[in-house]
Amino acid sequence: MQSPQNITLVSLLPSDTPQPLPRPLTSLLCPPGRCHPCGAHAGCTRRHFCISVLVLLVLAAAVAVGVALALRPRAPGCTPRVILVILAPNNQTGFLCDDRVTCVPASWVCDRVSNCRNGEDEQEQLCGDLPHSLPGFLVFHCSNPKSWVYADQRCNGMNDCGDCSDELGSLAACPPCGWQWWSCSPVHYEFCSCIPRRLCRDGVQHCLGWSDEFLCTP
Repeated sequence: MQSPQNITLVSLLPSDTPQPLPRPLTSLLCPPGRCHPCGAHAGCTRRHFCISVLVLLVLAAAVAVGVALALRPRAPGCTPRVILVILAPNNQTGFLCDDRVTCVPASWVCDRVSNCRNGEDEQEQLCGDLPHSLPGFLVFHCSNPKSWVYADQRCNGMNDCGDCSDELGSLAACPPCGWQWWSCSPVHYEFCSCIPRRLCRDGVQHCLGWSDEFLCTP
C-alpha cells in the first residue's frame, strides 16, 4: 500500500487578503525601484499604485497624439463640395484655408475677394505673380503656352482657354457630356462640344445641324 502524499488545498473563493501577482506580471507593472509601495495607507497596494501610473501614462500619450494631429501641416489641396455638387461631375481641387475647414474653389483664389476668414486666398505671396505664384494643382495650362485657366475651369463645358484645349483632346482628358448637356458641334465661341440643355428649343441655333432645336429636349 502506498503511503499518502502531502496534498495542498488551494482555495478558489475570493479572499479579503490581497494576493501577490505572479512574478512576471509584477515585474511588468512595477519595475524595480520605480513604483512606490504606497506606504502604510489602508487598502493601498503596490499593484494599485502601479496600475494608476500606467493609466496616467496612457492618457498622456493620447493627449500628445491629439495635439500632434491638430498641429499637422496643412494639406496642399482640398475638394470643394460646391464644385462637386454644382459645377462638375468629377473631383476638382481647391485651396484649403488656414482654419483647415473652409475649402475655396480654385477660380475663387486671387479674385480680389477674400473667401478665407483671414484673407489668405488673396495674399501677395500667393497672388503676386500669376500663375507662377499659385500651387500647380490650382492651374491648368492651355495648349497655348501663354494661356492658362484655373483647374476647376477644365471640363466645365465652357471654352475658357479660347481654343477649347481645356475641354477637348488628351490634354484636358474630359469625360463625355453630362446629362445636363447636349452633345453637338456648337456654332458659338463659348462652347466646345456640348451646349447646356437649357438652350434647347429656345428658337436660336446653337448647333451646326440645328439638333438643339429639333432633337434635343430641355
